[in-house]
Amino acid sequence: MRFDVVSLFPEMFSALTQWGITGRACEQGLVSVNLWNPRDYCSDSRKTVDDRAYGGGPGMVMMAKPLEDTISAVKAAHQTQNVTSGPICLLAPQGEVFSQKIATDILNYGNLTFICGRYEAVDHRFIERNVGLQLSIGDFVVSGGELPAMTMMDAVIRLIPGALGDGESAIQDSFINGLLDYPHYTRPEIYENLSVPDVLLGGHHAKIADWRRHKSLELTLKLRPDLIKSARANGLLSKEDEQFLRNL
Repeated sequence: MRFDVVSLFPEMFSALTQWGITGRACEQGLVSVNLWNPRDYCSDSRKTVDDRAYGGGPGMVMMAKPLEDTISAVKAAHQTQNVTSGPICLLAPQGEVFSQKIATDILNYGNLTFICGRYEAVDHRFIERNVGLQLSIGDFVVSGGELPAMTMMDAVIRLIPGALGDGESAIQDSFINGLLDYPHYTRPEIYENLSVPDVLLGGHHAKIADWRRHKSLELTLKLRPDLIKSARANGLLSKEDEQFLRNL
């Protein structure tokens, strides 16, 4: 998987490329993160990437040309390295809210270019001419696209075969089957008078699987009932699941 990231603060991505699961994935060559700073493609001595908004208003707007020149450099690198260019994605409040399904879609692209906006906005002409995908991490505003980009990249990298120590971990994550994950426990068996559920100690794999499925359904119904509706609409619930939900 290859990510190309256009950012005014490329140093921030060391948190992703040098630490934890994502850092190991980069070290193993399972993913490459290529950072592009629009200031490197400015023609003026001040490396200007933003200007005041036409019509007035607070904040500055990222200019189209430095971003377009950066994208041209990204595409040239793809051509030189025989890489098939994937979509260009702008991190923006108006974008589609990121999900596990979108993470899987991005992995299937094989390559994605993120545009990390800053300041008040990005010149809309750049968006119209270049951006094919807009994504958001929720209905709130952060200072730039870097943190959302890293969040999405982390979610995608976890899905790459070999990125996790246990290949089953990604399969069993929340949202993979449309539901929240079941509760997890580890040693000690009793902590502050709270015991691990007996079923998890018995070694009966079928009973454990049933308990985990039921707990997943129970937690999802309690905390994210919208996911139950979505799972039902997508045919992810069995007759046994529906009966259990009715009993709840």
